[in-house]
Amino acid sequence: MAVCVRTESAEFRRMLEERYVGFVTPAARAARPGAAGLQNHFSLDVELLPDGALGADEDVRVRREGGRWEMTRGDFRAGWGPDKRQGWVRQTANPYAFDSVLRILHTLLLAEEGGFLLHGASAIRNGKAFLFSGKSGAGKTTISRLAPKDVTLLTDEISYIRKEKQVPRGLKPTPDDTGEGYVAYGTPFAGELAKVGENVSAAIAGLYFLEKSPENRLEPMGGTEALQRLMQNILFFAEDERLVRQVFEAAGDFLARVPAFRLAFAPDARVWELIR
Repeated sequence: MAVCVRTESAEFRRMLEERYVGFVTPAARAARPGAAGLQNHFSLDVELLPDGALGADEDVRVRREGGRWEMTRGDFRAGWGPDKRQGWVRQTANPYAFDSVLRILHTLLLAEEGGFLLHGASAIRNGKAFLFSGKSGAGKTTISRLAPKDVTLLTDEISYIRKEKQVPRGLKPTPDDTGEGYVAYGTPFAGELAKVGENVSAAIAGLYFLEKSPENRLEPMGGTEALQRLMQNILFFAEDERLVRQVFEAAGDFLARVPAFRLAFAPDARVWELIR
């Protein structure tokens, strides 16, 4: 999704370009609502406020007011109009606040199309993407750090998952193409590794729920347990029954198409021998 960010601050623009290196392209910078040849794009106007201008800390809140979404937290205020795909952000010159606004917006956009953001690492190996999820401290950063040299890291923090038509590589889609699957995309949201993911994507071949163990062990997981674990790690903030239901349905559909496993592992690079 191309995001056009407009700000009067050249310093803040440079900060974002450095922070999202590899994800800033001429097409994204030039994107405007209605621009020819661009799909799934939107724009944000960012107004920077002095430190302390927003008052005390507040928990995040996302709610629909009329036809617009309103997003608030202690360090930002934001609004979003889905029809025109335009929004605004008022925040201090803090890149973490802008990160949060982007994540919240993408949870809303992905929910409408059957995807979601997952608290977890993801990587590509041999043309296939793998997801690694779990509670804080389960080992997402560790397994990312242990990855062999032939692994491309998409993220060690927030995995970006979209539902798309699956077309064999090198072929153009036709009206008869009805097969759908899930694709993982790289994100610029760095976690403990402080490393931005690669701006590439691949079809998802497996979801691994991580657990620490003195030995490496892989077990299939399905049914209610897999759905509960997945829902616990999906990022979603909106107070909206319709979208919550869509996210739940997307999680169920995802598990019907992608195998899930329990991966107990020791901090040993040999764990990657189990990931195929």
